[in-house]
Amino acid sequence: MEIKHKIHKDDNVEIIAGKDKGKRGTVVRVFEKNGHARVIVSGANLVKKAIKRRSQQDAGGIAEVEAPLDISNVALVCKKCGRPVKAGYKIDGDKKIRVCRKCGETL
Repeated sequence: MEIKHKIHKDDNVEIIAGKDKGKRGTVVRVFEKNGHARVIVSGANLVKKAIKRRSQQDAGGIAEVEAPLDISNVALVCKKCGRPVKAGYKIDGDKKIRVCRKCGETL
């Protein structure tokens, strides 16, 4: 069963819950894990991860990587409004288009 979400790759989002609340970034990846949708936002939810040395030239150590966030903890940012909004849909011919619920701008 595939679930469609209102947040897609390359969308601008604001984090509305958690340790990075208020930060904005771009969605790098959207994926489903154990029935829950999760997103990776650039520059947000950074965690330290131990990286193993793979070769003589490769430096191992501790690196900061972006960890996934639950999709319910992010909100789309409208280009026109400039604030987090909910996405609605409009049918344009045979296409379904995401629109801002506050101003009607295409997202």
